[in-house]
Amino acid sequence: MGTRRNGFNKETFILSVDVGTTSIRCHVYDKEANIRGLCSTEVVLLYPEVGHVEMDPDELWRGFITVVKGAVQDAGAHMHQIEALGISTQRGTITTWNRTTGVPFHNFITWQDQRAADLVKSWNRSCTMKMIHSVMKTLYFLSRQKRCLAASLIVFSTQHVTFRLVWILTHYKQVHQAVAEGNCCFGTIDSWLLFKLTKGWFVFGPYPCNLTLFFDLQMCWSGFFCSLFSLPISIFPKVIADQQAAMFGECCFDVGDVKITMGTGTFMDINTGSKPHTSVAGLYPLVGWKIGSELVYLAEGSSADTGTAIKWAQELELFSDVQETSAMAYSVSDSDGVCFVPSFSGLQAPLNDPKACASLMGLKPSTTKCHLIRAILESIAFRNKQLYDTMLRETRIPITRIRVDGGVSSNDFVMQLTADLFGKKVTRPQHCEMSCLGAAFVAGLGTGFWRTREELKKLQSTDEVFVPQGLPKGGAYCPGREYIPVIQSWESALRRSMNWYGKP
Repeated sequence: MGTRRNGFNKETFILSVDVGTTSIRCHVYDKEANIRGLCSTEVVLLYPEVGHVEMDPDELWRGFITVVKGAVQDAGAHMHQIEALGISTQRGTITTWNRTTGVPFHNFITWQDQRAADLVKSWNRSCTMKMIHSVMKTLYFLSRQKRCLAASLIVFSTQHVTFRLVWILTHYKQVHQAVAEGNCCFGTIDSWLLFKLTKGWFVFGPYPCNLTLFFDLQMCWSGFFCSLFSLPISIFPKVIADQQAAMFGECCFDVGDVKITMGTGTFMDINTGSKPHTSVAGLYPLVGWKIGSELVYLAEGSSADTGTAIKWAQELELFSDVQETSAMAYSVSDSDGVCFVPSFSGLQAPLNDPKACASLMGLKPSTTKCHLIRAILESIAFRNKQLYDTMLRETRIPITRIRVDGGVSSNDFVMQLTADLFGKKVTRPQHCEMSCLGAAFVAGLGTGFWRTREELKKLQSTDEVFVPQGLPKGGAYCPGREYIPVIQSWESALRRSMNWYGKP
């Protein structure tokens, strides 16, 4: 955690905290966006039942305070030198709390949680959904409004927090009672942290709001969806401008810019400009950020188990140091026919199957640890390719540049294979924790610490650019022939893993 301790009290900094799925990180940034101090702590996930994934709010708060104090101390600075605080949190992790005391009624229910899978399936097959689709298709035909088109195509998934909130209201009596008394708040980690930091300021940013289904992309809560699910609008907070932190940290300000964050899960976002994207394959139309009168939309696809798969392999002692995995994958020419399906939390876009299982197929007596590691890393790149193809097909927006971040992006094997499969250059920054930097950029712009986005672009630093191998000088790129049958086998393994937990 080496930093420069200079003791100049007149120098000011931006403090940024990223609350991830497995860790909380805090960075102190100077004017040149250098990290002057940092601190991190582990987040312990709780698994009370099969498919349930939770976090202890008290532990989360203690971890937040610890990293903030630790990073400022590591920078050799004082709190009065901190000009602004930026907070970036994981998507779709929710809780409810007492409006008077701020005490949560239960643990945080994370974005990986599958407890509402049966409820999601029931709603998607319901007569109500069929009726909504039919009515909205008719309205779209008559009005040509994108809002009607989006409603006519909507398919629910477990990543929408809607059904977890319905589950909460059904299973926790104290929450139901607090709602009746007008004393219940609902929110994500960032809104809860802000409530505690400000002693009662109850607000939400539009990015996590998108995941509720109750938030209209025109920046207001949807009375229609609240009525549909019998949820009181009183539990929802006021909405203020926010941002998609890693996208902002990568300076993906132009239409067609793509950012891929690979941490616990993979999140691939494309800047769609001033118009929200309507998807049939599971991409999310999101508010990226709102600064002044400018409102920027993104389309996002995700895969839940990226870093999760690597951590699982480490716990099985397939390797000791994660830095070894790239060399292990390169040490063998292929995976020996082994296919890994990374779906501990189901499969997201474009397959959208919460009942899929994680699996290893094609094991042989000749299979070694290196073959297993290669199969796991290949699966991450293959899922990237699925999301990329879906994004190209659905948005029809020419992709201008691709930037990656997150802990898994430090793996050269995954990055090179991703570039090969995309047929595009993939750029990795020097510092992979872009969520922290993005939150710092927005906070700094808000206070005048930085003044323009052009200034932010000049602060970008690149570690390595991965160029597709074998890229023809003129004409379209196709993945190497050796990977065509590998991908076909992997897709077959995907199909065998689907609906595994839905079987009697």
